Amino acid sequence: SVAFYEKLGFVVENRNDQWGWAMLRCGSCQLMLDQSINVHAGIPRQSVLYLYPEDVVDFHHRARANGLTVPGLGVTFYGMTEFRLEDPDGNRLWIGEERGVTTTESTP
Repeated sequence: SVAFYEKLGFVVENRNDQWGWAMLRCGSCQLMLDQSINVHAGIPRQSVLYLYPEDVVDFHHRARANGLTVPGLGVTFYGMTEFRLEDPDGNRLWIGEERGVTTTESTP
């Protein structure tokens, strides 16, 4: 998952591969990854992590430029310009910004 999050712009601050643990940062957002928390491997995660980048359009472009398969941006009924994807561990990520950016791509 570390390589996935690096493609989203996160950098590794600390890492211990023996433990299966890493601390990452993207701007003021910190994210901890830990293999030990997945006690039911193979079962889909039931949580959503919502990330609020300063510029969702730029964040979206960078994710695609870094090789991630990323769905189009859309404006939701609640006013967020966002896109959604899953990380390699099955965590659902919604990434958005309250800015009402108009786009020709579909709404999530």
